[in-house]
Amino acid sequence: MRQFPYRQFNPSLGFELLGRAAIALLLLLALPAASQVYPAKPVRIIVAQVPGGASDLLIRSIAQKLADSLGQQLIIDNRPGAGGNIGAEIAARAAPDGYILFMVSAPHVIAPSLYRKLSYDLARDFAPVTLIGSEPLCAVVHPSLPVKSVRDFVAFLKQRPGQASYGSTGNGAVNHLATELFKSRAGVDMVHVPYKGSAFAIPDVISGRIQVLFANVSPLQPHIRSGRLRPLAVTSSRRVRALPDVPTIAESGYPGYEAVNWFGIVVPARTPEDIVRKLNAAIKQSVALPDVREYYENRGADSMTSTPEEMRAFLQRETDKWAAVVRASGARID
Repeated sequence: MRQFPYRQFNPSLGFELLGRAAIALLLLLALPAASQVYPAKPVRIIVAQVPGGASDLLIRSIAQKLADSLGQQLIIDNRPGAGGNIGAEIAARAAPDGYILFMVSAPHVIAPSLYRKLSYDLARDFAPVTLIGSEPLCAVVHPSLPVKSVRDFVAFLKQRPGQASYGSTGNGAVNHLATELFKSRAGVDMVHVPYKGSAFAIPDVISGRIQVLFANVSPLQPHIRSGRLRPLAVTSSRRVRALPDVPTIAESGYPGYEAVNWFGIVVPARTPEDIVRKLNAAIKQSVALPDVREYYENRGADSMTSTPEEMRAFLQRETDKWAAVVRASGARID
């Protein structure tokens, strides 16, 4: 009869193999739970503006509340430059682990049509989390101008084609394109005068060097209250609480007109879905707080939130909308 070789059982080897198997099993079980402990360290949000800009102020209004909700410190990292593209490029290259967020706004959907070359693609390189707010513009003129409404202003411009001028915060800026959209809808012609920022443009409309300026509501309010500027209309789809007596451009004879700067949070593409959902819930909770909503309204802004899917569709609509305006304006940056 054939005999098989007998190998004596080694207890220590058996326990070693068993231990390795147990460790492997524990690691496998831990993988789905890894993002459940998120965040395990401070979260950084990149803001593509200098401190004090609209994006910066809005995220700072919820920063501590969001940090409390997440149970971790929230670090605001200001990376201005190149129309917001420097910050976007840094965020696009970040690891998709939920520890780098990016504050996206209207200039980032304008950029693909405005710049000949970008090193990032908003739709490809980022995953939407939620919108957080929008801030309309207000069209203001010097009170010596013989107009008190949008209709008056359009009539004034049609009598003086190409003679009036308007200011903006730069070629391709939201207020530049919002004015170009107004020109197109109203069938009027004005000369564009770009400035380095609203701090430079506002004094020139106060002095009468330019005839009109579309600008964020917040920096205009003191001058409107003092009578140094006359508001004609806001660019949102409904009136703003900060200027309740000022009509919208849509209700002033141009239905459907809307041009606002909006703000939202995105993360690098391929960030785990459960992390995106956790951030979405925490940000929504922070934006919904009464003191945050009041802060937004006092600035002339609207708080708003969305699902990631709703934000993705919104970004595509805005990209398409502004692409048409950029083409019509001829604006281009090399």
